Amino acid sequence: MGKIAAERRQSGPIGPWRAAFIGLCANLIGVGLARFAYTPLIPVLIAARWFSASKTDYLAAANLLGYLLGAVFASNLALRFGVAPLLRAMMSVATASFFACAAPVSFLWFFFWRFFSGFAGGVLMALAAPSVLAAIAPGRRGLAGGVMFTGVGLGVALSGTLVPFLLGWGLSSTWLGLGALSLVLTLAAWNGWRPLAAPLARARGGVEKGIGRLCLEYALAAAGLVPHMVFLVDFVARGQGEGVAAGARIWVLFGLGAILGPLFCGRLADRIGFRWMLRLTLFLAAICVALPALGGELAAPALSSFIVGGVVTSVGPLVLGRVHELVPEGALRQRAAWGWCTTAFALGQAIAAYGFSFLFALSRGAYFPLFALGATALLLALSIDFRGGAAGRKTSLT
Repeated sequence: MGKIAAERRQSGPIGPWRAAFIGLCANLIGVGLARFAYTPLIPVLIAARWFSASKTDYLAAANLLGYLLGAVFASNLALRFGVAPLLRAMMSVATASFFACAAPVSFLWFFFWRFFSGFAGGVLMALAAPSVLAAIAPGRRGLAGGVMFTGVGLGVALSGTLVPFLLGWGLSSTWLGLGALSLVLTLAAWNGWRPLAAPLARARGGVEKGIGRLCLEYALAAAGLVPHMVFLVDFVARGQGEGVAAGARIWVLFGLGAILGPLFCGRLADRIGFRWMLRLTLFLAAICVALPALGGELAAPALSSFIVGGVVTSVGPLVLGRVHELVPEGALRQRAAWGWCTTAFALGQAIAAYGFSFLFALSRGAYFPLFALGATALLLALSIDFRGGAAGRKTSLT
């Protein structure tokens, strides 16, 4: 502990708003841009004949697989290389991936860079937020956490507005523009990681009671959200024949929901508790994920996109709140439990992305089964939470 304190004194103090901004940059690059900026590009990549529809979906799945492995190995890599150097390296890798994808070299080339952009995102998600929150006073951590999680939604909104604008200069210019934005954010956060990122220590002990069930719920929620994160824009643009511009507008709504969701759900969770807010969120998400499968006009996907966007960025803070209820003492054990949950979420995303991509190719472009299966996964997560209610009440804070 004395070594950690000494390192922080040498690095100098950092204000809470500066710290939150650095965390926002990490989420913007690692998830908001490295993952979600690809979604509105899917129909464009197909139309430009860079890749087929099935291959573009597998490239999206490659990013999710990388995210899973990044979350799994984040702590071990940080123990070996140090938190600050690792976070800087991962922001640099994500930035480099945009520039590398500016030309259709080959499918394997794209797969490599989409995978490592996802890997970088997994590491950033696992390490950036804990590093930032540890340097902020407890009374300000809720607001700082909200700022960081809205960074994901801000990235989605930027990708939905910036991508169509950049496409006016061509597909290659779009990748280069995203890379330039990521580079600016990386440089803006570069010097802030040293005073924030203290060395890690290993947490000892097994998985806390109730965390295993929570991990399963989180994994199912991740699977249920994949159809919107990967297929919704393509469904509107090609499936409904509305075009790329309409697909981009749908994605902007997704981003707006992702920005507002954590703030709204966080305030409501303070009133009704994290358990009931999580249940309400899962139920609402199941309904909205199923909306596109029911058919109808563009209004249904628009409403669905906005609400599910809010769920995507809200479910993480809600699960984190449940972790603190189930593990009320011990920061190291809480971090270990959150690590298990993060890995479960990434695993659910990766399996669902590959499974849904295979189903999409097998069904020759049928979108409706994907949304129906996503809604089913969310309802299953909700039922598991209700079945574990008695155990949860015994271990939650009073």
